[in-house]
Amino acid sequence: MRTLIPLVLINLFACQSAFSQEMIQGNIDQGEIVPLDTTFWDISAQAHVFERYEGKDAIYIQEGFATLKETKFLNGTIEFDVYLTERQAFPGVRFRADDGGNMESFYLRPHLSGKPDGNQAVPVINGISAWQLYFGPAYSFAYEYQFDGWTHVKLVIHDRRAQVYLDYSETPHLSWNLKHAPREGLVAIGGSFAPMHYADFRIDTNSMEIIDFHVVETEPVEGAISEWEISSKFEEALLSNPEKIEGLIDTVHWKGKIRIEENSAANVSWVATRYGTPGNTVFARLRVESDRDQLKLFEFGYSDRVVAIVNGRAIYKGNNKWRTRDYRYLGTIGLFDAIYVPLVKGENTILLAVSEDFGGWGVMGRFENQDGLQLR
Repeated sequence: MRTLIPLVLINLFACQSAFSQEMIQGNIDQGEIVPLDTTFWDISAQAHVFERYEGKDAIYIQEGFATLKETKFLNGTIEFDVYLTERQAFPGVRFRADDGGNMESFYLRPHLSGKPDGNQAVPVINGISAWQLYFGPAYSFAYEYQFDGWTHVKLVIHDRRAQVYLDYSETPHLSWNLKHAPREGLVAIGGSFAPMHYADFRIDTNSMEIIDFHVVETEPVEGAISEWEISSKFEEALLSNPEKIEGLIDTVHWKGKIRIEENSAANVSWVATRYGTPGNTVFARLRVESDRDQLKLFEFGYSDRVVAIVNGRAIYKGNNKWRTRDYRYLGTIGLFDAIYVPLVKGENTILLAVSEDFGGWGVMGRFENQDGLQLR
C-alpha cells in the first residue's frame, strides 16, 4: 500500500513534449484510443515496454506512471484496460494533477479481490495520498477481479462528482465527492509494486453524465473536536528528548486552523507537505478552559505517529503506522487511543505532535465528557 506520490512529484512534470497541443488533443476529444507511444506519453517508471499483449497494443509499467502529454483534463470520461495479476499492486489513474502534488486518483488492489478494500478512491493533497484518512465504503467497494483477461476501468468526472464502472457495468460501482475544487490538470496511468499491462486508453471530454449518484455517508464522531490549530513543520527527531519539548514549542509558528471533514479527522496535508523542505511533524493544538483541577479522559486518533503533550509536558507516545501492529494492519485513523489528561483550573494546552511517513497525515480527538470544560 505504499504511496506513489514522490515519484509523481519528481517525474510527472519533468518532460516537455515536442508535439503540439492540437495534435494530442484532437485524438482524445471524441474518445478515440490514444496510441501508446512516446509521441503521446511521458514515461516516468523504473521500467516500461511497449508491446502487443493478449490481443492489444499495451504498455507494461513497473513502479511508475505514463503521463498524457500536454493534455489538461477537467470533466469527462476516462477509460482504460488493465491486465491484472494476483500479486500485490496498485494500478490506477491520476487526474487533474498539478505540479504541486495535488490531484484526484482511483486505483485497484487486485491482491485484495473480493475484500471491502479491493480498490481506493482518494485525493492526493500536497503530495500525500491520504488513504488512511479516506477509507471504508465511501471510498472503496468489494469486487471479484479476473486474472485471465483484461479488466475495463471507466471513470466519469463532472465538477466535484466522480463515478467508477468496472468491466462495462451499466451502473456505477462507486460514487464519491472529489476533495479538490475543479481545475484542469494532467492525467497519468500506472502504479507501484507488481508491474501491470495497460491498454486502450481514451478520454472523452464530451461525455460527463453522472447517473444514480449516491454517496455512502460516513458516520461522524459525536463530540469530535471540530478544528485544530496547526504549526509549522519540524523534524520528528526533535521530540526524542522530552526535557527539550517546551523549547521546541517556542520555535514553531502557527499556520492557522483546519476543520475536520466527514470522517471527523483534520487532514494536516491541507496546510503542510512532506516534500520540498525538511520536516515530517507538526503540532496540532487544542486549548481547553477547565473550571477546576480535574482528570479527563481524552480519546484521539492520528496518522502516523504521535507524542501527546499537556501544558508543555510529554505524557504519551504512540505509533499507528501501516503494519506496525500486525502484517495486515492498515494504520487508518480512528479514536483508538486515549489518555487521562491532568487539567488545571483555567487554560490548558493540549498538543499532539503528529508525524507522517505516508498514507495520510491526520489528527482527531474528543472529550467524551465535557462537563466543566470549554474548548477554544
